[in-house]
Amino acid sequence: MATYILADNQDVTKAGLQALLHETLLVDRIIEVSSRKELQERLHLFPSAVVILDYTLFDFVSLQQMLIVREKAKDSSWLLFSDDLAERFLRQLLIADPSFSVVMKHDSKDEILSALQDVTFHKAYHCEFATHVLRQAALSGSPALLSSLLTPSERTILGEIARGKTTKEIAIEKNLSFHTINSHRKNIFRKLEVNNVQEAVKYAIRSGISDMTDYSI
Repeated sequence: MATYILADNQDVTKAGLQALLHETLLVDRIIEVSSRKELQERLHLFPSAVVILDYTLFDFVSLQQMLIVREKAKDSSWLLFSDDLAERFLRQLLIADPSFSVVMKHDSKDEILSALQDVTFHKAYHCEFATHVLRQAALSGSPALLSSLLTPSERTILGEIARGKTTKEIAIEKNLSFHTINSHRKNIFRKLEVNNVQEAVKYAIRSGISDMTDYSI
């Protein structure tokens, strides 16, 4: 059970988030804050809380200020939940700290629920827009970010693909079903926006995934 801090100044959004959070059955307590000062005070009391923040409607004066607040609460987990985020801002944020989760208010209910569940368990969730920003940042000079596009399991599968192994071979070695490995493969191709193994392997090489030796799922 988790403590959630809602840092959003839209009453309708807060009501909707509360309803969605209760659907997850993971709620211990929900705390609403309306200012950075209040957020810091609550984080001091609940340092491992899940923060759901609309940056565009809050009183942070800069990205750096938000990162400092996050750094002081190392055990907290953060989800940015906004109507609109500038691509430049999001690129700078995810380069600085890819552990931030991001989902947009216009995304589907199912996607928002997935984001809430992942951030609760301290797993980074990146919606389609955030994934696109990460991908472009990686291709423009931050190749290490490529690996953050994928889950640990997907990175493992990509590494095996880069070694020339087939879906069937990977499934046998990992003692998993063909369907499971094939689903991972489809997700990898979708996230990287590639259409074939050769293009996927290029990403693996660029990000260093193909050089990793300790793979596990």
